[in-house]
Amino acid sequence: MTQTTDPFLRRLRWITWALMLLTVVWYALPWLERYVISRTAEPRPIAARGELAADEQTTIEIFERTSPSVVFISTRQRVRDLWTRNVFSVPRGNGSGFVWDSLGHVVTNNHVIEGASEATVRLNDGRSYSAVRVGASPAHDLAVLRISVPFDLPPPVPVGSSGDLRVGQKVFAIGNPFGLDYTLTSGLVSALDRSLEEKDGVVIEHLIQTDAAINPGNSGGPLLDSAGRLIGINTAIYSPSGAYAGIGFAVPADTVNRVVPQLIARGRYLRPGMGIAVDQNINRLVTERLGVAGVLVLSVTPGSAAEAAGLRPTRVDSRGDIVPGDIILAVAGRPVDTVAALFSVLDGQRIGERVVLRIWRDGSALDVPVVLQAEG
Repeated sequence: MTQTTDPFLRRLRWITWALMLLTVVWYALPWLERYVISRTAEPRPIAARGELAADEQTTIEIFERTSPSVVFISTRQRVRDLWTRNVFSVPRGNGSGFVWDSLGHVVTNNHVIEGASEATVRLNDGRSYSAVRVGASPAHDLAVLRISVPFDLPPPVPVGSSGDLRVGQKVFAIGNPFGLDYTLTSGLVSALDRSLEEKDGVVIEHLIQTDAAINPGNSGGPLLDSAGRLIGINTAIYSPSGAYAGIGFAVPADTVNRVVPQLIARGRYLRPGMGIAVDQNINRLVTERLGVAGVLVLSVTPGSAAEAAGLRPTRVDSRGDIVPGDIILAVAGRPVDTVAALFSVLDGQRIGERVVLRIWRDGSALDVPVVLQAEG
């Protein structure tokens, strides 16, 4: 007996088997592909890089030479529990600093340690030391700490000059932004001789403006030139958000090199002065009424350089009327139209230096020489 198969059923059976085979292949193909690749994959050959560019080599050298001298500063503050009256220490903040000399002095910003009860300095190699406050100058936002390192103190950062800086020079900043230690950023000198008013009303003068990325935690770290020399100390940023916005400020190295030695020697900065009292609000009212751009001398300290030079203070006459004293128009040829400008110009002079004041007296201008004295 001969068995016959319906051609339609035979075709359907072959189609079913073909679909099943395609399905198996479809699901098995990725596994098969991965198996083949895993058996045959090898690392790609490394392309030759060649020498680093000259500016890259310079940047690397600056960082490797200077970063060991940059330190991480963390501060704490003692507080008293009102209920238990127990005293305990809480973290206050952190910042940067750098080794100033072989005696263990570390320079940073005043606002990094201001209000802190204790400070700890951590070196690049991980060693940490309790720091002693040596001195500070809020007017310059500078402070000096000292640590006792028994061996292998990192070398001091070489000090350069900021007086010959030019806009467009390349600069490098090393610090600890947001606690990320030993971070290098670079940029340019964006502007010179900027002024910045702090929250307490203190105006810091002659600042360097840079677009090198500076963030919270960078404060107190060095700003370097392309020779790896200190040209400034990163002190502040201008940012509505509180983070980097392309505008940072640094205290110039010439100011640092003038102020820091006094902080180490005396614990405070003695500003060049002449022994006069001034007031910004009174000064503005009087000078605007008289139509003179200068600084009014309110009083003269007996025995001072100003008295020796013959400066006249503001006084009250017999009828009770206020008689304005001398108005200082310029110091050493530099105009001063505000109290801040007067202090800024004096700060650039030296104690014991003889300078010429241009003053306004009784409706006419005249020159008066004066020898500057030390003022706290």
